[in-house]
Amino acid sequence: MEIRGIGAVVSGGGSGLGEASAREIALRGGRVLILDRDRARGAEVAKSIGGAALFAEADVASEEQVAAALDRATQEFGALHAAISCAGIGTPGRVVDKEGRPLELASFRKVIEVNLIGTFNVLRLAAARMFANAPNAGGERGVIVNTASIAAFEGQIGQAAYAASKGGIVGMTLAIARDLAASGIRVCTIAPGMFATPLLMGLPAPAREALAKSIPFPPRLGDPSEFAALACHILENPMLNGEVIRLDGALRMQPR
Repeated sequence: MEIRGIGAVVSGGGSGLGEASAREIALRGGRVLILDRDRARGAEVAKSIGGAALFAEADVASEEQVAAALDRATQEFGALHAAISCAGIGTPGRVVDKEGRPLELASFRKVIEVNLIGTFNVLRLAAARMFANAPNAGGERGVIVNTASIAAFEGQIGQAAYAASKGGIVGMTLAIARDLAASGIRVCTIAPGMFATPLLMGLPAPAREALAKSIPFPPRLGDPSEFAALACHILENPMLNGEVIRLDGALRMQPR
């Protein structure tokens, strides 16, 4: 898929991996809808990108809010060709804490709702709009890129909810790629490792340095622009489909 001239949506586009992806798409000549719950931040990013970007406030788990945002993008851009899902939360918690109290079910449910159900919600609604696109010369109508995590494979202590949500995204990738293949829509997932997102950058400097040293090579936190570069490569490479790609500098996480 040629990025120049496409219409795209990036959930979680107000910060971190999503912001970097939105900026990269616009830089390459695409138009992008930034979908985020943070109204101030999302609107600020869209404004800084300029005329190639729109902002829509939405909860990714809300069918009504996401549908309205995608309808707006389709109308403004003429068509929706790409969807990159980066919205997510990572509320930690042991299954049973040191005082013997079980993890609150509401906490577990919320992480699943945002990360897994929210990703699927954006994906299914975007795919329905891509279905109406005229196929390109290769028969392609659209591309969907989801965000999992290496925690899907090596979840650490306190990451039961997060690992389950990201594991769900990994598990549905091939099934959905096969499902949408007849419609000319590709689906891939990126499983990033430690990246310099607002979540990690909020840690004390010694903690960030320790995390960076745990990565074999390069021994540093990933830059969101590197995630964005891979997301755009997936859009451009027609043979990438049904794949989960680790982006982690060969990191394999330990229990803690």
